[in-house]
Amino acid sequence: MKWNKIINDKIFQSTSTLVQTITKWKESQDKIVFTNGCFDILHLGHIDYLTKAADLGNRLIIGVNTDHSVSNIKGPSRPIIEESTRLAKLASFAFVDAVILFNEETPIKLIKSLEPNVLVKGGDYSLQTIVGADFVKSNGGEAIVIPFLDGHSSTNYINKINQS
Repeated sequence: MKWNKIINDKIFQSTSTLVQTITKWKESQDKIVFTNGCFDILHLGHIDYLTKAADLGNRLIIGVNTDHSVSNIKGPSRPIIEESTRLAKLASFAFVDAVILFNEETPIKLIKSLEPNVLVKGGDYSLQTIVGADFVKSNGGEAIVIPFLDGHSSTNYINKINQS
């Protein structure tokens, strides 16, 4: 029961509630790191990327695409894993402090509301293509690209499963 509460307390239902929490963290001088993604089939590449992101600050917040948003981006056969399960999996990691859904194709509204100190994306992005990088940098923050761990992608795993 204790673990369920710990996990559920990291899953935020509203941006305004998360903003209140972030305000408290910032008052304690915590460095807020934000990243986002679909995290459809969680794999070692995600874990490597997220642990490296967490090391860049004191608090890691993950914006997670809703099922609707994933379908718009990846196609009608996605996501494989429903949003509530994706949120719970991510929230179960000790190095993750908060997870929240967003329904848009990009997290720009969420980034502007949360005002993180560090914005992180994976190796399929460049500093010029990270949505919200200009906003974060204009507020004194930084944007960072973490290289991919070779051989790990949800799409590759899905293709492998479909071929078996």
